[in-house]
Amino acid sequence: MNQSRRKLMRITSVLGAAFAAGLLKPSDVFAAEWSQKVFDAKSLEAVLKELGGDKFVVSPDISITGPDIAENGAVVPVSVASKAPNTDFMAILVEKNPNTLSASFNIPPGTEPAVTTRVKMGGTSNVHALVRADGKWLLASKEIKVTLGGCGG
Repeated sequence: MNQSRRKLMRITSVLGAAFAAGLLKPSDVFAAEWSQKVFDAKSLEAVLKELGGDKFVVSPDISITGPDIAENGAVVPVSVASKAPNTDFMAILVEKNPNTLSASFNIPPGTEPAVTTRVKMGGTSNVHALVRADGKWLLASKEIKVTLGGCGG
């Protein structure tokens, strides 16, 4: 038996026992805070409203990095970092995608508020980093151009 299979068996056994004993509920482990309404929102303002905010401020404490021109809209690397104290939430929004919210991250206390991921973009668009720090919503934006088949988009 290989080690990966043994490790998987141990993890599933422990989780199974915890569920059976009532120590864990599935919502404690599997996307307890996921909300369909947030992902269905079609604009920055609608996403903010679904997240429980009412206004945001453009902040120099938030940085968003990504390529100026992405050759493949299916895998566009995007990084978000925050210098704002008490950052506890970050989201990446692509303005012209059918679903504006592409990714969201809860930032535990004591961790560095920085994330890197890849997002899918349907075309050239503004990409926004929406961050909650000290209960305030902060924003940074960057335009990323997506080329389609080597032609400008």
